[in-house]
Amino acid sequence: MPSRAQPAVNRQVLLKSRPEAIPQAEHFEILETPVPEPGPGEVLVRNHYLSVDPAQRGWVSAVVNYSRTVGLGEVMRAFAVGEVIASRSPDFAVGDHVMGLFGWQEYAAVEPCSITRKVRETDLPLSASLGVLGLTGVTAYFALRELGEPKAGDTVVVSTAAGAVGSAAGQIAKVMGCHTVGITGGPAKAALCRQRFGYDAAIDYKVGDLDAAIAKAAPRGVDVYFDNTAGPISDTVMRHLAVHARIVICGTISQPTWDPWPTGPRVERHLLVKRARMQGFVLFDYQHRYEEAVAALAGWLRAGKLHYEEEVLEGIEQAPGAIARLYRGENKGKLLIRLGA
Repeated sequence: MPSRAQPAVNRQVLLKSRPEAIPQAEHFEILETPVPEPGPGEVLVRNHYLSVDPAQRGWVSAVVNYSRTVGLGEVMRAFAVGEVIASRSPDFAVGDHVMGLFGWQEYAAVEPCSITRKVRETDLPLSASLGVLGLTGVTAYFALRELGEPKAGDTVVVSTAAGAVGSAAGQIAKVMGCHTVGITGGPAKAALCRQRFGYDAAIDYKVGDLDAAIAKAAPRGVDVYFDNTAGPISDTVMRHLAVHARIVICGTISQPTWDPWPTGPRVERHLLVKRARMQGFVLFDYQHRYEEAVAALAGWLRAGKLHYEEEVLEGIEQAPGAIARLYRGENKGKLLIRLGA
């Protein structure tokens, strides 16, 4: 079995208790276990970066979700990128960099089906494979293009516009010739939307009249709404839909809990009058087209048409509180955890 020297200890983040809402640090524990040996057909991956994503909240929730709930005592499900250090698979060699669902742990023995892709963009940072070239960028690519169907001249409004998914969606819309409006929280993030991500207008929902600001930024109405938040922000955007608008439901980060089920303004009348379409997006539906998105995103990145921000936390000790940090909006760009050498 081809392999490289490996240490004896693997640190893992396990789900200790079931959160009722947003998972906090106390819902996890860090455990030291032996580094696993890869079984027949498996590879052993030394993780370099762990991803922190809004979807992880749903993965640990008792509420029925689109994927199996992480069990108590299990390694926290997460995307990660790392290096193959031992292989019993003919498809992967020692030294390959791979990205996939390897979990919050330093080492993972995985079957090839857990590997999303082999990272071949050696001229670009490895961490980008979890962000702009990973879950967030690929989500923005397919959600906007396939569900939003933007056309040149359309007005595209994006909530959490300075976040990892939102910033990519706004820039992709700009590449496609759209007028882009970002909604974000705070003057620093609004400036980032304009100066770094090229939004034509950036609205700070924390100050002023959001309804009036949207009307000013989108005087002809909203053709595409890329919704990462749900809640009051989305309720306001709905009042400004253009005829035949497309609404992409990509996230519901503003909702602290779905038990009890939240209530609010009803959208049916807006959809009826504007003949609008609303559709939810889950990336797993597009796994078979992943490389298509990465190729396009990497090309835009190299051409200087796509920019991204990362916030990197050091060490696996940062993982337990990272999801809560994400939902508090404290991160600047894609939130990652870097593991030591």
